[in-house]
Amino acid sequence: MTHKDSRCYKYIRSISLWVSLTLACFSYSQENDLITKAQELVYSNPDESLKIAEHLLNTSQDLEQIVASNLLIARAQIVKGDYHESVIHAFDKNNLSESISVNIQIELNLLKAQLLRLIYLDKQAQYFIEKGEKLLKKMPQSAYKDLTQYLIKLEEINTNIERRNSEKAITLIENTESEFRAFLKTNSTEKRAILLAKERAYNNLSNYDSAEVYIEKTLNLINASQINNLYQKALIYKELGYLQLQKKEFSKSEESLFIASRYAEIIDNPILLMEINRDLSINYLASGQNIKHKVFNDKYLTLNTEVERTEQLAVNTLYTMLSNQEEDDLIDERQTHSNYLYLLVAGFIGALFIGGYVVLKGEARKKRHKEIINYLEVIRNSDIKTKPIKKAKPKRIAIPEETEQLILSKLKRFETSKKFLNKDISLAVLAGQFDTNTKYLSGVINKHYDDNFNTFINKLRVNYIIDKLKNDSNYINYKISFLAEESGYSSHSSFATVFKSIIGMSPVTFIKMIQKERDQLKKKTTS
Repeated sequence: MTHKDSRCYKYIRSISLWVSLTLACFSYSQENDLITKAQELVYSNPDESLKIAEHLLNTSQDLEQIVASNLLIARAQIVKGDYHESVIHAFDKNNLSESISVNIQIELNLLKAQLLRLIYLDKQAQYFIEKGEKLLKKMPQSAYKDLTQYLIKLEEINTNIERRNSEKAITLIENTESEFRAFLKTNSTEKRAILLAKERAYNNLSNYDSAEVYIEKTLNLINASQINNLYQKALIYKELGYLQLQKKEFSKSEESLFIASRYAEIIDNPILLMEINRDLSINYLASGQNIKHKVFNDKYLTLNTEVERTEQLAVNTLYTMLSNQEEDDLIDERQTHSNYLYLLVAGFIGALFIGGYVVLKGEARKKRHKEIINYLEVIRNSDIKTKPIKKAKPKRIAIPEETEQLILSKLKRFETSKKFLNKDISLAVLAGQFDTNTKYLSGVINKHYDDNFNTFINKLRVNYIIDKLKNDSNYINYKISFLAEESGYSSHSSFATVFKSIIGMSPVTFIKMIQKERDQLKKKTTS
């Protein structure tokens, strides 16, 4: 080769290398642009965000971008309410690499904590929160660190709200608002989140006036935002509709819930749709629109079955993935370990996660079962008053003492009668029978029974039918539709809904429990 040819070859090689580097940089930059675009679409168009993230996941060779794509997909699937798919990508083995940036590791740990909270694995969620906090301590102070510290606080707040520790949640909110006052002034999205959390906490405590103040502030912020966050809009209008339902503003509640439903349908989130249809069903039941109640109650029951199946699938998949990852780690560390040890570890992890899910998911049911015991004791003692529950007292109107005692004595007689079985009974009708007004009657019921009128009537009816089921052996053989008619309800579904809301189990399950008790009693007497 001549000297001239050698120089030419070097030039060609240099140009080729430069072109390759340029193309690589362009490709990397393009992939980063796509990730940014997908992040912007997560809460407004999760399906489009998923398409972009899945494309990057299938085409990228860079580990950092693969993990970032997994994170995006997991987040978009939470927005869509598909916790099973979210688990698959959040706990992908690629995400375990310590070579990925600390920022993405922290975001992954926070997302895992959120996802585990949503499927009622609180202890495991706390583990990932603590991992995120440890990583965060290594970082210098910055706007990103402020945001992440705030999101960790918000996760703790939401956990307490969803587990009905509302007073603790309010304390945490107030402390967080004080600590992050400057941060919240410049971050409207995060401010909306904490205002919505505050509204939910006050709503849980039946402090509807305060809840209304914070939901209005949240609405003002979301309407002023230039970002079209459909997921948060669906959440906000759902909460607004639920608050209006609690205040018996049925028309307003219906309107708000339909707005929430439209947003939930756009992002295709069955969990939100389930909760919205449940509240619409209760709305129509409370306002006496029985046909609409049945339609939306059927929708709720169908979605509830789908959601429970998806949540259980998510827990099972999580157990399998963690078991496989644990097995891989053990193989790497000690190749000579026996298969028995692998199965033991996998079984332990499975018991931990499945057990945790069952215990936490059933927390509310356990509380209801305690109420059942109280109800059975009530029946034995012929006393319909339930164990008082500490809750924020609504403002009561001033009622003359003589009038109050007169209404109360009439209520006592009403309880011993069967007039509450009349399908046409209402607050206005009963007030007319008592020669008083609805405000006075409602006030006396709230004060002495700690219930609103509808709950008062429903408890009387449910106690009546439970007494029949317990003391008349024929009743356990009757159809639910007969029991519904007998206790004053116009349909099987409305009776079943009210019965379950008060007792914590369906009429069918309750009847089976009574039958089982009787069978056990027979065995004891014959042995």
